[in-house]
Amino acid sequence: MEEKIRDFFEKSLTENQIDNELYTTYSVKKGLRNEDGTGVLVGLTKISDVVGYKKENGEKVDDYGHLYYRGINVRDIIEAKRHEKRYLFEEVCFLILFGYLPNQEEFEKFKKILSSNYELPPHYLEANILGFPAKNLMNKLQQEVLMLYNYDEDPDNVGIEETLLKGIHLLAKMPSMVCYTYQTKVHYFDAQSLFIHHIHQDYSIAETILALLRDDGTFSKKEAEVLDVALVLHADHGGGNNSTFTNVVISSTGTDIYSSVAGAIGSLKGPRHGGANLAVKQQMEKVIQEISLQASDEQIHDIICRILDKQFNDGSGLVYGIGHAVYTLSDPRSDILAEKCKELAEEKNRLDEFDFYQRFAKIAIAEIYQRKGIHVCSNVDFYSGLVYDMLNIPSDLYTLLFVVGRTVGWIAHNIESKLYSNRIIRPATKYVGGIKEYEDIEKRS
Repeated sequence: MEEKIRDFFEKSLTENQIDNELYTTYSVKKGLRNEDGTGVLVGLTKISDVVGYKKENGEKVDDYGHLYYRGINVRDIIEAKRHEKRYLFEEVCFLILFGYLPNQEEFEKFKKILSSNYELPPHYLEANILGFPAKNLMNKLQQEVLMLYNYDEDPDNVGIEETLLKGIHLLAKMPSMVCYTYQTKVHYFDAQSLFIHHIHQDYSIAETILALLRDDGTFSKKEAEVLDVALVLHADHGGGNNSTFTNVVISSTGTDIYSSVAGAIGSLKGPRHGGANLAVKQQMEKVIQEISLQASDEQIHDIICRILDKQFNDGSGLVYGIGHAVYTLSDPRSDILAEKCKELAEEKNRLDEFDFYQRFAKIAIAEIYQRKGIHVCSNVDFYSGLVYDMLNIPSDLYTLLFVVGRTVGWIAHNIESKLYSNRIIRPATKYVGGIKEYEDIEKRS
């Protein structure tokens, strides 16, 4: 039967091929990209701005990258003196959702609302997570989000305020859903002991994740700080990234927030989007195993050439973690995460690995420029896997932590689209198949 399907498919390829030049003929933008690689404008936003280049005389010119949340440079947010603060991600969530920085009273109220919603509904853990383990955690997380629909007394209410409240509840519950889902998976499929810790409402979201994941529930101040920053850097990245756009497209039909977020999670699962951090980790493990951390720059250069020549790693010819669709000279998220990665490496006595990553990135960037004449940079995925590994976070959870950070961005864009666009997103495609006559099945040879 499967062989017959393959035969049908092979025949369909000859019948239905779309010639590449037709995209140019009809000015169709592949992947909603312009010829210079910039994204086709599909909306307006005041939530975040991703700056990777500048325009001079109408031409795209490479530039150092910047990321702004509600007009504030994310580096300024992270570098502000707040050594006594534990809730940086929560403050950024407020900024992204409401468009301004809260005063102390406003923030305390918001934090209390978040922490009071950390807990899952009564018996939810036993009925929906412990009772239904899954091997793929991203698919399972989609199911969990959709399951929460059944615990909502008015789930199809898509009013602005209702969407905001439901979104905040989802944001608050993400850490426990992610961690409990993982614990259940390793217990049932990897035969490990099951540790289910209670929620501490005075913990930040970053602290909650570390506490729930670890057998003893402990973590250092530096570990919590670095994870907090990682969540901040993943909180939003404009309305054009695939998962955020997916969320807005689904929401534009008038459906519920649970369906929109579940769809966005499905988008983020892909290796071209959120799954890229795991691809980097696997790539670097293979590289280090092949040449060791003590490899010379020449050895690193040689293995990068092998990757680019499709002779090493997965044969894709891609150096994962190097290059970005928008950023050219630098990805500010990568730069900031590299700084935090170094601080964590000092605490964990793993500076040799951090140094190797830095040398690898520098040599890869130079080699790609030599071959293609384009400026590329390390992206946020390049260091995130190393950071998570030093935090003893299992690789199964890398993309799920992306979900925890990005949920607030999905909610904000969902609401902004409802407020100011409020139309179903329905682009068009050009039919290029020609017209054929129908013939009765008995007459077909």
